[in-house]
Amino acid sequence: MVRIIIERRCRPDKEAEIEDLLIELRTKAMKQRGFISGETLKSIDDPMLWMVISTWVDDDMWKAWEKSPMRCEIMSRMEPLMFVPEKISTFNFVRRGVTESVHTIER
Repeated sequence: MVRIIIERRCRPDKEAEIEDLLIELRTKAMKQRGFISGETLKSIDDPMLWMVISTWVDDDMWKAWEKSPMRCEIMSRMEPLMFVPEKISTFNFVRRGVTESVHTIER
């Protein structure tokens, strides 16, 4: 299993629009092969900072969703609402004291 952490910073007064798009993304992601769980968090200290944490069966299934036309279309609507590109980090679970690789991609 892998855990994906996506950090997004929205522009002022765009929180409601970002929230709607994040709900749309999660709703569609839940129907994708390999999706296990997901949650969307908004910072208490910084209302423009959003974090999405999702769990996938493996990195290939996550990447299939990440590159899917459905996700790309929603992201094309979200990008103008953000200050900077999303930051995606991919984590493997620790197994028997061995930490596997961690990947971070800035977009």
